[in-house]
Amino acid sequence: MDATYDLVIIGAGEAGQAAAHLARKLGGSVAIADRELFGGSCPFWACMPSKALLHAATIHRLGGDYPWQRASDFRDWMIVREQPRDWPDDGSHVHDLEAAGAVVIRGEARIDGPGQVVVRTADGVRALGARAIVVAVGTNAAIPDDIEGLGKIRPWTNREATTARELPRSLIVLGAGPTGVEMSQVYARYGVPTVLVSPHERINPKDHPRSSATLDAALRHDGVDIRTSVQAIRVRAEAGSDGAHVVQLSDATSVEGHEILLAIGRTSPLEQLGLETVGVHLDDGQLQPDDRLRIADGVYVVGDPAGPEMHTHLAVYQGEMVARISLGADVRPDHRAIPHATYTDPQTAGVGLKLDEAIERGYDAFEQTADYATTAPGYIAEAAGHVSIVVDRAERVLLGAFIAAPGAADAIGEAVLAIKTRTPLDVLADTIHPFPTTVRVMGGLFARAARRHEQPSD
Repeated sequence: MDATYDLVIIGAGEAGQAAAHLARKLGGSVAIADRELFGGSCPFWACMPSKALLHAATIHRLGGDYPWQRASDFRDWMIVREQPRDWPDDGSHVHDLEAAGAVVIRGEARIDGPGQVVVRTADGVRALGARAIVVAVGTNAAIPDDIEGLGKIRPWTNREATTARELPRSLIVLGAGPTGVEMSQVYARYGVPTVLVSPHERINPKDHPRSSATLDAALRHDGVDIRTSVQAIRVRAEAGSDGAHVVQLSDATSVEGHEILLAIGRTSPLEQLGLETVGVHLDDGQLQPDDRLRIADGVYVVGDPAGPEMHTHLAVYQGEMVARISLGADVRPDHRAIPHATYTDPQTAGVGLKLDEAIERGYDAFEQTADYATTAPGYIAEAAGHVSIVVDRAERVLLGAFIAAPGAADAIGEAVLAIKTRTPLDVLADTIHPFPTTVRVMGGLFARAARRHEQPSD
């Protein structure tokens, strides 16, 4: 055995890196292993490049000097993948970890029993002892096996969608969650004929219905052909006009695209990690951590495989939380107020419970909504959308907040804090917000909701 560490971390994405850096600051010894890029998906294939492309596409849509070549170059610079380099450079992530005092190992890691991890590297196998093991392997794009003919083509995932140096002649996007809607807007704004296909009744279905409707209208305005309540059942490779692929849908219609982007979900690479050697068995492919993110004695899971949602900010939070727990702190993660955001134009964001969810959980809840187009910032930005809050009438605290408007991802922060701290509604209503801003619109809703407590129940 090479050595024994306080933490051995499998996976060096955002969650694993966060755990490593905080553990070192707290004085713990750390080894961290990854089979691919240190930094994970976010800086190279997901968050950073997609947001860089959305930024460029917005300027291009408004008539600015931002052709695709410039957008592609900017994206490459953002992810340190300078031309003609075809593979990202993760050297800065490795350097930061090593500078913090972590032992960095590039290779395939698996658990080999309690307190043991083996890593297969290019130079051989290394055996590590671990007082705590952290599973931080992230997720990969799901590849469906029930679409006939899909295996005969090379579909895009988020990797190809965020790293393309040439625009596709046309594009079909299967799946209308955050990745699907963001990439649809990017390519549509650059003039690519784009079809967005969703099996759900509305796009971005986990968001508030008003947010979905706002985003639907925005994407259609950008030229996206949106098909909802249908799913792909068959792919006919290069059977369409000009060699495009033909995708047959469940409603007996078909769509054509020269590239097909799969954005239908994510799966975690858990099967080959040796979890069974510590008595952990998957439940329908999923892990079931306890309230300290523990899946076995001395074994923790963080990030996407841990749930309850998949966000970079949640992964970082959980990584730091497990670093503290594994080094002896008596703390537990608090998942009551997890914000989510989609960085389209306009942005959407939310936190907490929607009205139907609150009622289903037994709350005496009501919703207060503002039509963003009729507000001061809405007039100024010529922007449609909404701001909605969900309030517990009995306890007079915020249960949820949802925004579709410019700056939604920043404005949601106050609601996140209010839900986490159970800030009294009267305090929120008495808080001064700058004018004219999206967060002031939400402040107006707090005041209106506070005045409703004397009215009879709806």
